[in-house]
This record gives sequence, structure tokens and C-alpha cells, in this order.
Amino acid sequence: MIEINAPLLAHAYCPPIALINGFSMALLVWQDDLNTGIEVIDHQHRRIVEMINHLHVAQTSLQRLAVAEVIDELIDYTLSHFAFEEELMEQAGYPFSLAHKRVHLVFGKRVGEYRLRFQAGEDVTDELRNMLSRWLFNHIRGDDQAYAPQVIAHLNQFSRSHQHGTWLGRTLQRIFR
Repeated sequence: MIEINAPLLAHAYCPPIALINGFSMALLVWQDDLNTGIEVIDHQHRRIVEMINHLHVAQTSLQRLAVAEVIDELIDYTLSHFAFEEELMEQAGYPFSLAHKRVHLVFGKRVGEYRLRFQAGEDVTDELRNMLSRWLFNHIRGDDQAYAPQVIAHLNQFSRSHQHGTWLGRTLQRIFR
């Protein structure tokens, strides 16, 4: 059972303290300044934050299998998110998409190393969670918010160039308001 106590600002990105199975821990909370304005991307980012919190909860279960499953799901989901994000940047002609892709590549290698260390028996959960939360929030506030205006403009142009009465046009308008 998870109970949230009064929000304590231990870090700008980890305000609430939760009590889970007797363990006290800070859970990540989505903040409005993390929104890019691209609803589908923001939804994916929120999902990654949820998974980082699930990693912490799984750790308190003291079951390595539960932690391993969350690590695998988190890494797989994040890498598929990166591919989606990179495609959006490319389609929009974002001039720094290659550099952004390299940042994703370096990050992918880094989390892959954490997975290998975990599989070798090392308890990397706290270290991984701390790295993920710092990296993700800094990445969104910097790199992702930098590409957002160009991607939004491209998507709006695409939406306008297609009939607004079509399913695709209506869907794009809902997603990229």
C-alpha cells in the first residue's frame, strides 16, 4: 500500500514522501514546466516518470525479479519513446536532431550498463533511479523543449494542409493543441 505524506521538497523534482511497506521514499511528481506542448510526447514523458516511481516501489518489495521487470520495461519504453521523438524531429527538419539523437544514444548505452550491472548481481536501483530522474528532467527542460516549437509548427502546418474534417486532421488537432 502506498500512502503519500505531506509534500516535502527534498529536491525540486521529488517532492512527496511516500511510505511503502515501511520504507520512506521520495516519489517523482510531474511538474507543469516539463510540458513540451506536444501532448503525445508529454504523455510518454509522464509514463517514464511513473515507471521510475515503479522502480522504487519494486525495490521495496525486495524481489529482484520485480525490479528486473521494471528495469527492462523502463528501458524498452524509453528507447521506443526516443525513436518516436527522433522521427518527429526529423520530419520537422529540426536542425539539431542528429545531436539530440546522439544524446539519446549515449543515454541508452548508459542505462544498458546499469542493466548489465544489475544482472551481474549488483544493487544499482537507487543509483539508476537517481540518474534517471535527474537526466530525464534536465533533458526535457533543455533538449526536448528546444525542439518543441519547431515540431509543433510542423505538425500544425501538416494539420492545416490536410482537411480538418478527416480523422487524421481532427486527431492531430487534439494531440498538438
